[in-house]
Amino acid sequence: MKDAAPQTVYLSDYKPFGWRVEDVSLTFRLAPEATRILSRIRFAPDPAAPAQDFFLHGEDVSLIRATIDGAEVTPEITPQGLRCAVPEGAFTWEAEVEIAPASNTALEGLYMSGGMYCTQCEAEGFRKITYYPDRPDVMATFSVRIESDLPVLLSNGNPTGSGDGWAEWHDPWPKPAYLFALVTGDLRNHPDTFTTRSGKEVALNIWVRPGDEGKCAWGMEALKKSMTWDEEVHGREYDLDVFNIVAVDDFNMGAMENKGLNIFNSAAVLASPETATDANFERIESIIAHEYFHNWTGNRITCRDWFQLCLKEGLTVFRDQQFTSDLRSAAVKRIEDVAQLRARQFPEDQGPLAHPVRPESFQEINNFYTATVYEKGAEVIGMLKRLVGDEAYAKALDLYFDRHDGDAATIEDWLRVFEDATGRDLSQFKRWYSQAGTPRLSVEEAWDDGTYTLTFTQVTPPTPGQPDKAPQVIPIAVGLLSPNGDEAVPTRMLEMTEGKQSFAFEGLSARPVPSILRGFSAPVVLERDVPAEERAFLLAHDADPFNRWDSSRSLAREALIAMIRDGAEPDATWIDALGRVLRDETLDPAFRALMLGLPTQAELAQVLHEKGVTPDPDAICNSTEAMADAMAKRFEPMLDDLAAQAQVDAPYAPDAEQSGKRSLGGAVLALRTRLDGGAAARAQFAAADNMTLQLSALTCLIRAGEARAELDAFHDQWQGDRLVMDKWFGLQIAAADPAEAPDRAKALTQHPAFDWKNPNRFRAVLGALAMNHAGFHHKTGAGYRLLADWLLRLDPLNPQTTARMCSAFQTWRRYDTGRQAMMKEQLERIAAKDGLSRDTSEMVGRILS
Repeated sequence: MKDAAPQTVYLSDYKPFGWRVEDVSLTFRLAPEATRILSRIRFAPDPAAPAQDFFLHGEDVSLIRATIDGAEVTPEITPQGLRCAVPEGAFTWEAEVEIAPASNTALEGLYMSGGMYCTQCEAEGFRKITYYPDRPDVMATFSVRIESDLPVLLSNGNPTGSGDGWAEWHDPWPKPAYLFALVTGDLRNHPDTFTTRSGKEVALNIWVRPGDEGKCAWGMEALKKSMTWDEEVHGREYDLDVFNIVAVDDFNMGAMENKGLNIFNSAAVLASPETATDANFERIESIIAHEYFHNWTGNRITCRDWFQLCLKEGLTVFRDQQFTSDLRSAAVKRIEDVAQLRARQFPEDQGPLAHPVRPESFQEINNFYTATVYEKGAEVIGMLKRLVGDEAYAKALDLYFDRHDGDAATIEDWLRVFEDATGRDLSQFKRWYSQAGTPRLSVEEAWDDGTYTLTFTQVTPPTPGQPDKAPQVIPIAVGLLSPNGDEAVPTRMLEMTEGKQSFAFEGLSARPVPSILRGFSAPVVLERDVPAEERAFLLAHDADPFNRWDSSRSLAREALIAMIRDGAEPDATWIDALGRVLRDETLDPAFRALMLGLPTQAELAQVLHEKGVTPDPDAICNSTEAMADAMAKRFEPMLDDLAAQAQVDAPYAPDAEQSGKRSLGGAVLALRTRLDGGAAARAQFAAADNMTLQLSALTCLIRAGEARAELDAFHDQWQGDRLVMDKWFGLQIAAADPAEAPDRAKALTQHPAFDWKNPNRFRAVLGALAMNHAGFHHKTGAGYRLLADWLLRLDPLNPQTTARMCSAFQTWRRYDTGRQAMMKEQLERIAAKDGLSRDTSEMVGRILS
């Protein structure tokens, strides 16, 4: 039988819990199949809450006994929790439950990973540990005792005592249950210390499995940089005596910000030059910063309910983006963030999974850890900062920290702080939180006797459940260039509030060339018919790095669309214009590497769909390859010079300067491989002394179909390193010839090292297949069938990872009728599965709807 239809939860139905939790004491007696948890919780009625039954969440836990003020009680047990009659005043609830961590394959609650006990409680995992009001607005101080024969026993807060087989911890800061954490195992630590600006010394540790101690130094450096940055930029000090990070192999997400005990997917913290690429190092730096910044924007101030998830995640993503921009290239970081937004969030906004930054309802909250909540949520924060200015933003953020420290806050609380700090009315701006979809911004121009006028029109297309959209506040950064390429009008922030609105620039001596949406000042689609000559002019002269890159991207996109749709030849004019940029040695190598990148095949499919053309994945792939071949031939005379500029003559460091050079070098090698069949790549692979060079060479050889020996050598060299082997698995599919990708993925699922129960390894193979656009959409449907087969196999064990990977099918209606039918068949096969999890059931239902 299929599970009963999941219940829909609505934002409008929110009501506070009827009791305050004054104190929580937990004792864990750990055993793989029979862990006992003793809880002692002090409750007191909340006079401000409506009358309600006393209900505690609990799933997959066996109640041994329960008492109220020492008297045994017999609660009513349901699959979702328990109900019990309670006294009118304050009372002490005690319970003993039993769970089986070794059998917990969903990786939520308390589970085991390679002999280590660990927890993941966000969003609703604590209810799988013991009975508790598992909701983010219930905050309390926790004291924890762990009893185990394992050597390292960790929990939140500060250590208060330990002995043979036990340890005790106390977290003095009230927190919701989703921030609870426990880790126990045979671990080694990489220690350090940090002295806060007020003089308090904090003990820092990164805990890893034996053998991984040599991969912790970068993570520790990133942590200390994060602590310094948050003090200097936002005045936020760390507030406990210790800060622990633990690397865990089996983890559904990147990392988790549990108070004082951050738990990380191993891939998000372990790195050495030999095993991690420059991109891995930067990602680790960013994720460590993100989780540390949550200490204030997520922990000290949390969200009232899960509908407010964007309040902590969008704000913290924006903070980690600022951090990376300050440490590295701000221009490159902005381009990368926008490219990621367009690749992940725009399709979400334009398909069946569209939802507001703050959703109005959900069935399974795990399905709303999305690009809309995170990346678009960060863009909303960025727009707010642009509208009020840096000084006012800092003032409002200080007020937010002061006013809501210790609170479970809402979007209304957040916006009210800005209204009080700046005097602005943000009621219209709030629509960014409540309206789904990406606004489309069209523009008309007029020139009359020294006055240049831009008239903008905004339209947000219908999305599921929201057919009609009201105008939003859109900050539009505009600069004007004179005919000789100079700045006629420096960047001006226009504030659009109406459906159609005009802005005039007066006193100009000649008709300017506009540079619109500089820095990507709002997450919108700019619809403007721009002649290729004007885009080439902006590519050559625009002072805004983002718009310079975007002009090149637009030229490449239009050229590729002409090739796909009309059979045109590669655009030599654009390639020549790009070549002039590449020769400019004053430009950041990382920026020039980005300029060499072509639009993704999924992006081209979306553009074709918007133009009313049914995308053909094979034609898209062939045209992209033809364009890259044309670039290689045209740039051949300059490749030696570019490669020389990309050389690093110093010991390896994952800093911005060296990483930028290696990024340019990798882009040059990819072009050279199209000319020499892989000779340069093979030489680089043989000589590489770091993973960035080794992997970029291997990627080029796979794409050239010349990697058999190198793949075997890479496997033999790294078969003992699980994270590097994830690269080996994924790269063979992501970079494979699309015609071979489904069969290659299927073969790799039979490899002895394919541990499909490990989320990293599962994503390395099946996630890579979904990323190979023409391979996944192979005309036989083999990619669809293979992914569906494995999702059905994974769902009973790990619903969260299964549901998230179903999003590979979200654009199914975009393609030809044959592919649509094959994808729909696989979606319906998944939906019809008996016992399908509520996570996957909701996701597939939304995609099919």
